[in-house]
Amino acid sequence: MLAEASRSRTAILATMKPATDDPVLESLRYPIGRFEAQDSYSAVDLAQNLQRLEMTPKRLAVAVRGLSAAQLDTAYRPGGWSARQVVHHLADSAMNVNARFRWALTEDEPTIKPYDEIGWTALADAKKGPIEPSLAIFEGATARIVYLLKSFGPKEWPRRFYHPESKKHWRLDTILALCAWHHEHHVAHIGSLRARAGWKA
Repeated sequence: MLAEASRSRTAILATMKPATDDPVLESLRYPIGRFEAQDSYSAVDLAQNLQRLEMTPKRLAVAVRGLSAAQLDTAYRPGGWSARQVVHHLADSAMNVNARFRWALTEDEPTIKPYDEIGWTALADAKKGPIEPSLAIFEGATARIVYLLKSFGPKEWPRRFYHPESKKHWRLDTILALCAWHHEHHVAHIGSLRARAGWKA
């Protein structure tokens, strides 16, 4: 179970199937549902996904506003990350996805390097560090990638990178949709925790 959990989200999503028959646990793990890739993305789809991606830093800031240290250290589900770890993971993810888009734009179908998400969130800074640096990283990295993606034309979106764990190539239009979902997915972890616990802003 731990070995599967430590794979990158892209590899997991490649063969995503329901992991539990418990609908309550499923809703805690996937509060906005599971990611479903489309065969193709229209200009409208791309614009909507860019807008979703662009809005996530603001939504994250609202989700964590006023939370105490004890609240930030509360897991969003049994056995899951704390709200603090989720914030740090989003910063890690934003930095990694920036690199992946840039590799795909400047190299011919490069092989990207996955990272151990579980291991990174177990490090001292992710477990106990203040969230402000990661909020700033997430905001800045998202702004950078959104600015870049808004410059894309028809030639850029089909560009691909190869993921060695999923053993497949990923188009950049699919990665945009995945990133928008991924960021909203984790913001919803904190938002749903906050709503269930009755924590006021």
